[in-house]
Amino acid sequence: MSETSQKSDGFRRRIRSFIRREGRLTPGQQRALNELGPKYLIEAEGPRIDPAELFGRTAPLTLEIGFGNGDSLVEMAAKDPEQDFIGIEVHRPGVGHLLNGIEHFGLTNLKAVCGDAVPFLEQRLGEQSLDRLLLYFPDPWHKKRHHKRRIVQTPFADLVATRLKPGGLWHLATDWAEYAEHMREVLDAHPAFTAEHEGTGENARPDWRPRTKFERRGEERGHQVFDLLYRRR
Repeated sequence: MSETSQKSDGFRRRIRSFIRREGRLTPGQQRALNELGPKYLIEAEGPRIDPAELFGRTAPLTLEIGFGNGDSLVEMAAKDPEQDFIGIEVHRPGVGHLLNGIEHFGLTNLKAVCGDAVPFLEQRLGEQSLDRLLLYFPDPWHKKRHHKRRIVQTPFADLVATRLKPGGLWHLATDWAEYAEHMREVLDAHPAFTAEHEGTGENARPDWRPRTKFERRGEERGHQVFDLLYRRR
């Protein structure tokens, strides 16, 4: 067991950043998992992967945690073929939807993981392997007694810091103002990161981030959206 794994085992036991709400797979999603999964899916746990071997080239690598139905991630990968992308999602319907998107657009620069992000970061990615980490609209666990379940905590930031290259970008977005404040408190105090957003990050979506289903839903409820950008020192 690596030092990183030893340090974060306790974190993984303490914090579960999601609840597996499976939902019903459509026939198309099930077909995608069965037929496309062997080509495009990566196991969440196992030995280190070599991104150059995985994609057949050396290119900047972006990881998105919690891609939902995958539409925005497919859009980013299609618009930026010179970069490689890996998306992680725990819900199989969303993964199946993403796989269908990969097939539809003929993407060769996008792979997916169906599982938990923490063991994937710990086990499968080497240190300084990521150019960008995207965390868009994670579960805010807005009840105070559930705050400990939020994925953005100092131990998780410690892990992310080891996987981002120096100068790498961690881009977070949320439509919960209180969670945005929590994110800023954790990452502003972290010695590995420097904030690049202005002010609170409110209404500051970069042009290269597509709007998501969760974002539109939040806006319909009158929520402001916060985009927070942190650079790895």
